[in-house]
Amino acid sequence: MKKTTLVIMAAGIGSRFGKGIKQLEPVGPKGEIMMDYSIHDALEAGFNKVVFIIRRDLEKDFREIIGNRISALTEVEYAFQELDALPEGYTKPEGRTKPWGTGQAVLSCKGIVKEPFVVINADDYYGKDPFVKLHEYLMEEHPVGDVMPIGMAGFILKNTLSDNGGVTRGICILDGKGSLAGVNETKNIIKTDEGAAVVTEEGTVMPVDPASNVSMNMWGLQPEFIDLLESGFVEFLSNQKEGDLKGEYLLPVYINELLKQGKAQVQVLPTTAEWFGVTYQEDKSSVVQAFKRLIATGVYSEKLYD
Repeated sequence: MKKTTLVIMAAGIGSRFGKGIKQLEPVGPKGEIMMDYSIHDALEAGFNKVVFIIRRDLEKDFREIIGNRISALTEVEYAFQELDALPEGYTKPEGRTKPWGTGQAVLSCKGIVKEPFVVINADDYYGKDPFVKLHEYLMEEHPVGDVMPIGMAGFILKNTLSDNGGVTRGICILDGKGSLAGVNETKNIIKTDEGAAVVTEEGTVMPVDPASNVSMNMWGLQPEFIDLLESGFVEFLSNQKEGDLKGEYLLPVYINELLKQGKAQVQVLPTTAEWFGVTYQEDKSSVVQAFKRLIATGVYSEKLYD
């Protein structure tokens, strides 16, 4: 059977591991965290390996809290995102404490992920449908040549908003064939009575189409993509301004650059699945209630992995 891997970006977990860290906030009736539901849905869809991207100093605690439990269900490996894991010739700027971003996170999987994979955030709930669609996409043959084949779960904007504040979403531009033509990374999108709007830094409220397709950083990728990320990271670092301690190498931004250069084709796999996330502390109660409804309607068992 063809191997497919779920890659979970969890390196953003802070040093006070388990104490108020949103990726580890219990949201299920038995103390399940968001990652539990993503892993459950991925395994159900047919994925047969999980890679956790974490910080090396948190490995012991991470294994105890979730990793060892999941390794009883499927193959598990770890990749480590570190500030000083840089290409030859580059060093971490003095005073840099911010992680390098999701592009470097996935790059940390080099040598570990050798099969088609899906990458997700640790603190998002994506629903069952996009895992099924992306697994089916990865099971197909997608020859890698001068143009990198990529799959993307295309969520509906109105299904991805928070009741408690603005969110950042990659608003997608599609061509006539359902492929991605571009991604506009858009900050501070809020719910409104009309649907959705962007609040600018100046305070202007600009309506946006709530039916827009958006990227939720859920990508179906080929292992060769990691090599592209490596060369892209060198270019990113070479363009960093001296003294910039916050620049991030972001996956959707890099994929958008590949699209502009004609070096990628992104097939958008539309889903009506509803996203949940603990973007704000106030989101937790609504997320807990949402999982209670999913269990009551039979989407999940109360004991998740039964």
